[in-house]
Amino acid sequence: MPVAGATAPLRAAAAYAAQAGGGPSGPGGEQGGFGGVLSRAMESAVELGRSADAASTQALMGQGSVTEAVLAISRAELALQTTVAVRDRVVAAYQEVMRMPI
Repeated sequence: MPVAGATAPLRAAAAYAAQAGGGPSGPGGEQGGFGGVLSRAMESAVELGRSADAASTQALMGQGSVTEAVLAISRAELALQTTVAVRDRVVAAYQEVMRMPI
């Protein structure tokens, strides 16, 4: 049984593909393209962390299920691991660009 949070990278990739086909964003403050997808993915990761916090608090107070709390924490952990992996790739790409001769 897959964890529902495991589909977040797939949703991000689908959103990026949809944005890439839609053309560049205009100067009207619209955030599109890869930056917009990353921004929405980060917002989603933060929201997963908040929901995990709320679920664990409810479980500690006896108002929620321990199973739901564990699932919410697992989703948040997966989102954090994905965020760290993306950050590592961005830093590695930046370092590679900086090593290029001019």
